[in-house]
Amino acid sequence: MKKFLFLSVLLIISTSCQNPDNSENTEIMPVATSDSEIPELLPLVEGKTVKNIIFLIGDGTGLAQITSGQYALVGPDGLLHMQTMPVTGFVKTHSSDNLITDSASGATAYSCGLKTYNGAIAVNPDKEACKTILELAEEMGLSTGLIATSSITHATPASFASHVESRSMEEEIAVQLLNSGAEVMLGGGFEFFSSQYRSDSLDLITQAEEAGYQLLRNKEELDNSEAEMLLGLFANDGLERAETEPSTSAMTTKALDILSRNEDGFFLMIEGSQIDWGGHGNNTDYVLNEVEDFDAAVKTALDFARQDGETLVVLTADHETGGMTLQRQRAEGDSLEIYWTTGYHTGIPVPLMAYGPQATEFMGWRDNTYVGKRMAELLNLGSLPQMK
Repeated sequence: MKKFLFLSVLLIISTSCQNPDNSENTEIMPVATSDSEIPELLPLVEGKTVKNIIFLIGDGTGLAQITSGQYALVGPDGLLHMQTMPVTGFVKTHSSDNLITDSASGATAYSCGLKTYNGAIAVNPDKEACKTILELAEEMGLSTGLIATSSITHATPASFASHVESRSMEEEIAVQLLNSGAEVMLGGGFEFFSSQYRSDSLDLITQAEEAGYQLLRNKEELDNSEAEMLLGLFANDGLERAETEPSTSAMTTKALDILSRNEDGFFLMIEGSQIDWGGHGNNTDYVLNEVEDFDAAVKTALDFARQDGETLVVLTADHETGGMTLQRQRAEGDSLEIYWTTGYHTGIPVPLMAYGPQATEFMGWRDNTYVGKRMAELLNLGSLPQMK
């Protein structure tokens, strides 16, 4: 006799979600009228191999975050730069122990090609370290980089270049980042490297400089740097959007300038970290500002890839945050109601987009582990997962 396992799912429908007159958790978002030229839809790139990969992660970014960014920034008839990518799919995001993933397990699925528990940084469910795509790239002679608007020790960037049981171990993550071999690391997180703030008083700043990194603390130093190894720590923790801090696009430009010097290729991960933070706070303005910053970095990446011809750009998210919905247009037609259903992550699948050689490998419905595995294969780094 065949035995079947049935999963019982309890669906709880909030009456407030069904009532458009309910103002709780609702924000009003102005809708833009764009007079600017709509970006050109990018073509498929045929018949070329992948030399470089730029992997963009909009933390907490679902279809609602992208669409609200489009409406507010360029209008209903406009396009964000990420919307010009010719290949689109979806990513299933569950972790090994929960249908709702966190950023650590979500990023580990991309970096190692395996499912793990929430909070795990590049370790499997048995807490054994897995080799990451960044580490494999370094072993094969490629250059690598990490960019984030959070601390560089935060869950997503950490999952590409360190291995710890819990994402909260940021001081240990900082130590491992310096030993990862990554040529470029740009974001926040000064407090996790400075003896002034660390609980063990370890001076990782001096260690980084002795290892060949130039320490950068503001956008002027980034712009003027001619070094080939960079550690940019532009805030104590996450970036605060101060005038002295570089944009994600500026960090991307500098990273691409350095990494593209390697004739063997490169792997670069760029995270729009704080889109997620805006979602956690149910703060539409915060989300829109971060989507705008992230999309400018997407443009920088796509412009590079179009000129280079051998660069694959893959864009996705680790999960959606906030249960953001576009609820109702106001009668005037110049604003839209945004409704938030939660202050945490959701299990909604997230968009997957690609441009460049082999971009069609990222169409359809995919598991998050597939994305990491396929990127490693396209860079000829071997098969994931691999254990250290």
